[in-house]
Amino acid sequence: MLFTGDGKGKTTAALGAALRAAGHGATVCMIQFMKGRPYGELAAARKIPGFTIEQHGRDEFVDPQQPEEIDIELARRGWSRAREIVSAGKTDMLILDEINVAVSFGLIPLPEVVELIKNRPAGMDFILTGRYAPPALIELAHTVTEMKEIKHHYQNGIQMRKGIEY
Repeated sequence: MLFTGDGKGKTTAALGAALRAAGHGATVCMIQFMKGRPYGELAAARKIPGFTIEQHGRDEFVDPQQPEEIDIELARRGWSRAREIVSAGKTDMLILDEINVAVSFGLIPLPEVVELIKNRPAGMDFILTGRYAPPALIELAHTVTEMKEIKHHYQNGIQMRKGIEY
């Protein structure tokens, strides 16, 4: 599955799928690229057997034109970890949160992502999230959902809220 678009809810949709899978006894791992904030889902996942979330990013926005060396390094560590998980073949669902953005910003090579998806173990489900989904990943996905922003509370001066945005 792939969740993309400029609207809110891509990670939330992936978390919903993870919750459903975990409820049926599946093991789920979410790798969050370019995220370092203590999101509520981290605390919730600790309470759900078989569901883990790993963050590989900072609590800073990444400059798409000139990502800092630390952002490149953290993304590559996350990518290395994703490949380890796939190689081990013991996870039922792997969520690559914000992978589309990491690819778009040049932090992770698209051909490597395509190769990993094509060569994943039978029965391992992948969910990819983030804006800027490349056509190659859209083509590979069995299900693609585009979140479209129609209205966002930031436009009305409402700031980030605990439990809603993080």
